[in-house]
Amino acid sequence: MGRFVIAAYRPKAGCESRLVAAVRRHASVLRAEGLISERPPYVMRAGDGTVVEVFEWLSTAAIERAHSNPAVQALWAEFGEACDYVPVGALAEAGHIFSEFDALPA
Repeated sequence: MGRFVIAAYRPKAGCESRLVAAVRRHASVLRAEGLISERPPYVMRAGDGTVVEVFEWLSTAAIERAHSNPAVQALWAEFGEACDYVPVGALAEAGHIFSEFDALPA
């Protein structure tokens, strides 16, 4: 059964464009490796510039496989250079009943 995740990536200083480029490739790499569903991801931006991505893993096992997949690890290394991972609950928007975010242009 699929597993939805909400990931929040706060760009490091001067790395916003690198982060956005990595996020735009994220789903295609995961999908090519057979790890996520065909559902399109949702990508948005919080008021503080944090990029939020919602997508569906195929299963818990797929999540585990990603952690040893060379293509995924290479992309995640780019994420690590460009951002800090933050809990979605740390975003100001998470304190609202209806959390609103800006769309990130495709």
